[in-house]
Amino acid sequence: MEHYFTSNQNLRSEIRTISYENKGQVFHFFSDLGVFSKDRIDYGSRLLVDTILENVSSCSSILDVGCGYGFLGIILASRFSSHVTMVDVNKRALHLCERNIKQNSVLGKCFLSNAYENVTGTYDLIVTNPPIRAGKETVLKILLNAKNHFKKDASLWFVIRKDQGAKSILKVLENVYDCKIVKKEKGFYIMCAKIH
Repeated sequence: MEHYFTSNQNLRSEIRTISYENKGQVFHFFSDLGVFSKDRIDYGSRLLVDTILENVSSCSSILDVGCGYGFLGIILASRFSSHVTMVDVNKRALHLCERNIKQNSVLGKCFLSNAYENVTGTYDLIVTNPPIRAGKETVLKILLNAKNHFKKDASLWFVIRKDQGAKSILKVLENVYDCKIVKKEKGFYIMCAKIH
């Protein structure tokens, strides 16, 4: 089976549109086969966005790592009126993401990058719903290396399910970051990490 965190160019295409409302504003996202959560916005991503918006008052630059078709980055860029950079290894997801940036009129760009491989900038806020199925090593690489792209006082926000190793990942991160669980809901942990 091909996973959403790979880039299979031979997969057939079935474009569909997903609508999502946030504080009275409706966003529309193009989605397709071979991308994460292709038929609906997944609960963890929605909870992550809502928790960030409840706890962060402003930010001028956002990096969305493993962006998929762009849900996290696009909503946050719109809400904060800020610029978003989005990266993924899945070319189909990036093609959709590019369309969704235009569709939702946000200031942003997306490009191919395996985690931070092609990322050169620094950001106020880094966000990810990490690809758990890609393995713990990949997830930790995304989370631990975020600090190399922090602006002063930046934060990393992410979501992990309790049953997918949230607590063991938290233990590893605490060696590097000041890390806290901001919200727990339906087995999802929303975490925020800052430099000590």
